[in-house]
Amino acid sequence: MRTKDHKGKVVVISGPSGVGKGTICAEVARRMHQVYINISATTRQKAPSEVNGRDYFFVTKDEFEKLKSEGKLLEYAEVFGNMYGSPRDEVDKALSDDRIVLLQIDVQGGKSVKRIYPDSVLIFIFPPDRRELERRLAGRGRDSKETADRRLNWSANEIAEAEKFYDYKVINDNLEKAVSEVIEIIENQIRSN
Repeated sequence: MRTKDHKGKVVVISGPSGVGKGTICAEVARRMHQVYINISATTRQKAPSEVNGRDYFFVTKDEFEKLKSEGKLLEYAEVFGNMYGSPRDEVDKALSDDRIVLLQIDVQGGKSVKRIYPDSVLIFIFPPDRRELERRLAGRGRDSKETADRRLNWSANEIAEAEKFYDYKVINDNLEKAVSEVIEIIENQIRSN
């Protein structure tokens, strides 16, 4: 159990694919001290530009199932046919070291984390509009047109869920402004503990 003088905090960053969650998390970590960005495990194929252990822990379906069955994942979900999950031991270690833990996960995972860590902060990153999100998804060059379309269509469900459950909403129409807003939310939450 953490006492009042501990500054560890779980911060969930969610949003549709292509909205800029990873960029925002990286900037927050660069500008703030004591930030740990959680690296999720996934069963999806590694993109050529990705590095195992930096972007994700790329695991087989069997390895993922073993992590689940052994209770080693804080949360997990199936997204577009692939499994994603947050390794629990790394999160707990970072919290015990009084670090701010950034979890870049989907809304379903965010709701699970809130049940485990009730004082966690849930921030949803919104795109300026649907057309801009579509442009960003296409610009990533990571997904087929069909997959990008599925991600775009799914974003409406994520946004509707976030409206009900998330503590804060940040529109990423300007990266500097979005990063500053996220940092301000985190700093205010730490001060209020």
